[in-house]
Amino acid sequence: MTKTSLRRFTAGRALVIGALLILAAPGAAYANTVSATVRTPGATLGPATIDSSISTSAHCTSGLISSGGIDQAIGTGAGVNGNHVLGTEPSSDGSAEYTGTTGVVGTDVAYWIAKGGSGGQVNSSFSTTPYAVCLTSNLINHTQVVMNKVNAPATASTPGLVTATCPTNTALLGGGALVTPSNTGNLKAIASFPTFNNSAHDFGKKAAADGETNPDSWSAVGWDNSTNAGNETYAYAICSGSGINVSGVTVKVRYSEANGPNTGSTGQNTTVGCGVGDGKLVSGGAAISGGNVTTTDFTGPGSAGDHLNGSFPSDSSGNPVGDGTTTAVSWTAFTHTGGMTSTANHSDVWALCANDGV
Repeated sequence: MTKTSLRRFTAGRALVIGALLILAAPGAAYANTVSATVRTPGATLGPATIDSSISTSAHCTSGLISSGGIDQAIGTGAGVNGNHVLGTEPSSDGSAEYTGTTGVVGTDVAYWIAKGGSGGQVNSSFSTTPYAVCLTSNLINHTQVVMNKVNAPATASTPGLVTATCPTNTALLGGGALVTPSNTGNLKAIASFPTFNNSAHDFGKKAAADGETNPDSWSAVGWDNSTNAGNETYAYAICSGSGINVSGVTVKVRYSEANGPNTGSTGQNTTVGCGVGDGKLVSGGAAISGGNVTTTDFTGPGSAGDHLNGSFPSDSSGNPVGDGTTTAVSWTAFTHTGGMTSTANHSDVWALCANDGV
């Protein structure tokens, strides 16, 4: 071999080895690209009259809705038991609600509605704050909303549970809940949580447990302290778009349950967060229940007046995060009793953490 040929061979061999090294080494393309920005316009005052409701929304100016939340101020003294969650739900424009035909009802939505209602009491401090969690990801660049509904709860103190399931080969990112009508005062949404459409979870009646991965469904529970045959409960699943390769997406569930609140006219916050290596916080859920919701079918709380006042992205201490936050790692449930003492109440909270790295 001539010197010129030897130089060409050596250079070519070096290029091949370099190419192999580039292919074999883990690089940025394999890292988690999920990011989430929280948007909120702040609080909207009200309702100011009994048996009424208010609706307010948050908007993703960039990215796609992976979920949203709600936080309510209830004040102190008279009326603190009146404010309650009616809905935490996706919307096409910030005011329209998906309440028609079930199935895929929207794509690439950018708004999240928070809907609050009053019972037989009001307080001048009542307000509702909406939160939108805005997702960006190299793998997930489209989303779709799946809605399911049930004509329930029809009788007092009976859970009206319904489950929405993502289409095959998509990833569940988050979900929401709504109850109607909004002017009865007694009807409220008491649970909104991730689950699985399989026998192990009784097809949505048992919630996803801590550490489970890739749930495919979202359940919502309506609760009433009177009988109303016209009640409806809606569940919304926020899923990745159709035709997207989700084989590299892992959604990890983090869950926590705490005893209480059981004393009348008392609230409490319960918080859970994404762990190291879980991925980025993209959604969460909340419930006030009879407990053991991941191992038994969902049961309602001890009193018909028990309710939710919040389900929102937060810091690790349970404080809601501000507009533009990109570092939220926790989700908080704000639960509250009515005016009566309850027994065996539990507060449940879920955080969903997404990773699209391979």
